Amino acid sequence: MFKKILIANRGEIALRIQRACRELDIRAVMVYSEADREAKYVRLADEAVCIGPAASAHSYLNMPAIISAAEVTDAEAIHPGYGFLSENADFAERVEQSGFQFIGPTAASIRIMGDKVSAKQAMIRAGVPCVPGSEGELPDDPVQLRRIAKSVGYPVIIKAAGGGGGRGMRVVHTEAALVNAVVMTKAEAGAAFGNAAVYMEKFLQNPRHIEIQILADKFKNAVYLGERDCSMQRRHQKILEESPAPGISRKLIERIGERCVAACKKIGYRGAGTFEFLYENGEFYFIEMNTRVQVEHPVTEMVTGIDIVKTQIMVAADMKLPFTQRQIEMKGHAIECRINAEDPYNFMPSPGRVTTWHTPGGPGVRVDSHVYANYFVPPYYDSMVGKLITYGDTREQAMARMRCALLEMAVEGIKTNIPLHRELLNDAKFMAGGTNIHYLEHWLEQHKR
Repeated sequence: MFKKILIANRGEIALRIQRACRELDIRAVMVYSEADREAKYVRLADEAVCIGPAASAHSYLNMPAIISAAEVTDAEAIHPGYGFLSENADFAERVEQSGFQFIGPTAASIRIMGDKVSAKQAMIRAGVPCVPGSEGELPDDPVQLRRIAKSVGYPVIIKAAGGGGGRGMRVVHTEAALVNAVVMTKAEAGAAFGNAAVYMEKFLQNPRHIEIQILADKFKNAVYLGERDCSMQRRHQKILEESPAPGISRKLIERIGERCVAACKKIGYRGAGTFEFLYENGEFYFIEMNTRVQVEHPVTEMVTGIDIVKTQIMVAADMKLPFTQRQIEMKGHAIECRINAEDPYNFMPSPGRVTTWHTPGGPGVRVDSHVYANYFVPPYYDSMVGKLITYGDTREQAMARMRCALLEMAVEGIKTNIPLHRELLNDAKFMAGGTNIHYLEHWLEQHKR
């Protein structure tokens, strides 16, 4: 096992990884920007290194600074968390070339799965069902474009091959709008991701967003840890997640889970990863794979009892997975609400000084957050300030505990989206389960303030 790990991230995930290190008796080195000097995890760190000013480009995205910090502190491995450099194949490669272990998949796996076109082709070869669409990158020729779209069937969606986070997508309903949509998406993709390649898929009208969590070691052992329903989204950004997914049979989940495991073995995947699917009319369609730990990993931890972050570290240290598929049992139900520093209805960011921070407690309640009273939420990064997770023997109990927890949670000095979560937990359609990915945006339209 490693003796010292450098954590190349910030916020709640930095604290989450730090806690896993403590359990494993590993010293944790925190890197931080000048804006995060007063962060809880920096104060609690065994060692901390300032790697630059507030701007991410000069700190958390600064590869040489992070690797230098690992060198001067004699760290053995680097955990990238999520976001920032976590899915950057060049970073993973540079980490390993510098003599450190990257806590994640190989650079080759990240490259295959990071490009949506190559990822889809790899999944088709592995027998994982995919959304009908173009076989690869779209050509420039308008005649060929129209032919491909006609064979797929309108409406179609144009997606950036190197995209992510809900960016680089455009829905096309008619042939007249097709060529212009492809040109515009290519330009946006080139500017945003440095990769102008785009591809086409059938645009599913009312799908749910279901994802399968996997863990794999270097010995070609792989398991899936059930599923998460992440359909409550706004502009492709998840707001609330739960596990298991309401109303989907275990047989269907087992079938798709086994295919994901087979795909991991086929590509030699190592570490934690998530297969994301659209689910409609009883069918799963692969859309992408995230080659890192997910924001919503706690709901899976709650229903399986497996510590995903600790397991990530163990397999990176060349250990075998400590469990087999047969030993994994899903019990109960878990829900996660992302707590963001933003206006609950117009979603404008709300950085500033937190004057009151009171978190809930009680049976089945978990809070993952780096925030404390008098903490200053900086304006430079993602607005998420914490995650509130509840667990129950049933979905109804998990929801009841979440309603109590949201009522107990008190945050002052900044705006948060807690009022929105309180309303959603009492929404009849959410309570019934199985809402699609467009539901929240329609709901927000109807509940405009």
